[in-house]
Amino acid sequence: MLLVSPVFHSYWRSIARGFEENGHHVEVHCYDEHSSPAAKARNKLVFEGFDRVRPGTGTARFVRRATEGARAALANRRPDVVVVVKGDLLADGFWDDVARAGLPHVLWLYDELRRTRHDLATLGELGPVASYSPHDVASMTVAGVRARHVPLAFDPAFVHARIPSDDVLFIGARYPRREAVLTELYARGVSVCAVGNDWSHRPLDRLRTWGWHRPDVPACPSVARAIGAGMMAGAAATVNIHGDQDGFTMRTFEASGVGALQLIDRADVGMHYEPGVEILPFGSVEEIVDLVARADREPHWAARVRVAARERTLAEHTFAHRARALEELWA
Repeated sequence: MLLVSPVFHSYWRSIARGFEENGHHVEVHCYDEHSSPAAKARNKLVFEGFDRVRPGTGTARFVRRATEGARAALANRRPDVVVVVKGDLLADGFWDDVARAGLPHVLWLYDELRRTRHDLATLGELGPVASYSPHDVASMTVAGVRARHVPLAFDPAFVHARIPSDDVLFIGARYPRREAVLTELYARGVSVCAVGNDWSHRPLDRLRTWGWHRPDVPACPSVARAIGAGMMAGAAATVNIHGDQDGFTMRTFEASGVGALQLIDRADVGMHYEPGVEILPFGSVEEIVDLVARADREPHWAARVRVAARERTLAEHTFAHRARALEELWA
């Protein structure tokens, strides 16, 4: 099997392990990998920089480079199955090669269609599609695309060390609603920590994210995945704020998988976890404050929620479970 994936914070390793647990030999090609500091600097200056001067020009260059690399990987490795994750930076030449070879394949999307370069007409030609977005699956099905809802997942092989803290933790990109929630929590006296380069107050992180503004919230730069997992496991609570997404983020499954006390802004999380027992939905900042206070007052209750979340995740929400769902699409 050839897994063609974006680097995606190294989640490709977890996806590959899921298939390996189901008996596949997996070779991986990361089509957007920048393997050295020089390559990362080149991407920042040449591709992102070009897009800021002349929108679209840097992306077009990157698409050519990504497509050439994926086509070479396909030709050199001669797989029997191709699994593509996101893949919206791969031009028609790659998909033409897959079609000519007659290879079973599946495309797995971890973002809404409106935030990718894919469209319904294109997906109809690419063939079976899995998406974390139930709304997109419904739209694709109506448009005649063979599609299935396959959520994101947790990798139980991932090793982390618990890092205890009294903080209410948030790890992720800084969007307006997330900023508003964390700013209000901090103003109410809740011990908060936001993790990510676009939260960090360091000058270097402001420059690398192309923005100087930062909210008045305690923050630290992006951390390695293992560190982030340990922080979630050890924090007083982990807040998961989705914004305008209808699919559930990777954080949903990873936080529960490492035994975090997860507070989530989605009442519909019941499709994956039992609200109030395995995960704690909230609808306002006041509810977050109340849940954090209860966890402090009732540590045994909080511990039960953590254990139940991890047990449910291991039973139903690992990458091995998702790999089986993807197999059914290409079969």
